[in-house]
Amino acid sequence: MAKFWTSLFKPRAWVAKLLLLLVIVAFAAFGYLGYLDPIREFLDSDNFAFKIGEIRFSAYLLVKAIIIIILLFWLVGILSEMLENRIKSISRIKSSNKALIIKAIQIVIYFLAFLFVLGVLGIDLTALTIFSGAVGIGIGFGLQKIASNFISGIILLFEKSVEEGDLIELNDGIIGFVRETGARYTRIETFEGHETMVPNEDFITNRVTNWTFSNSRTRVDINIGVAYGTDLDLVSRLIVEAAKEHPRCMDTPAPESFLVDFADSSVNFTLYFWIENVTEGRIRPRSDVLFAIWRKFGEHNIEIPFPQRDLHLKNPEALK
Repeated sequence: MAKFWTSLFKPRAWVAKLLLLLVIVAFAAFGYLGYLDPIREFLDSDNFAFKIGEIRFSAYLLVKAIIIIILLFWLVGILSEMLENRIKSISRIKSSNKALIIKAIQIVIYFLAFLFVLGVLGIDLTALTIFSGAVGIGIGFGLQKIASNFISGIILLFEKSVEEGDLIELNDGIIGFVRETGARYTRIETFEGHETMVPNEDFITNRVTNWTFSNSRTRVDINIGVAYGTDLDLVSRLIVEAAKEHPRCMDTPAPESFLVDFADSSVNFTLYFWIENVTEGRIRPRSDVLFAIWRKFGEHNIEIPFPQRDLHLKNPEALK
């Protein structure tokens, strides 16, 4: 149903646009020649009319309003699409600024179209002040979330804290790339290929990690345990070499290894190394370095122990 109204107000195919234009021209010609006067008088009679305050509504006014709204939204949709394509073609403007400009233009265009429709229909805005309080309260409660998401989207575009192409992580664990910031939601493409629509309000009220906000580099951490009795200096040198040999490992900051704990079953090290572009992924370089460490440990007969416990029986004779 929604697609039907969208295609009616904003047809895409040129055939649909041509047919809609012909219908409008035909109605305008019949009205100018007076063929529609009997229909207008019939629909505008008191039998099909009622009053709300000083405003008189009739079936003719309703039909006229529908035709004008369709025509106006059609023209406004075409104008908005032309301006949107024009703004998107300007390479000097960032994508976030383009989205902000497009939203501002659409708001102005549709607001002016709304005022124009009221003027054509002869509705005096001052006569609607009787209902403005109740309608305003109803709209305020009913559209609270929509208004909040819309304003949050504008704030995001102004702050530029989350832009198209950024790699972000939300508080609920969703990780992916920002593909579009809309009026109500932000579309995120996850690593699994799913597209998640996140309300804009969540980016304002919740914690958001932007992996590419000021730079795209990131640190990869690897925890390794070796058996007691191992040459610890050799272990530290080998795991650093494994990181340096990877093509995506950055020279600055240089990779480092730290002895972090004498645990129950192993001596634990932590390896830190940095990669340049987090958008290319962190799992692959981490996996490659782990494989390199495994091979180096095998060449030097370094054991990676598994958890074990020694059991001492105070009275073994009691088991017999």
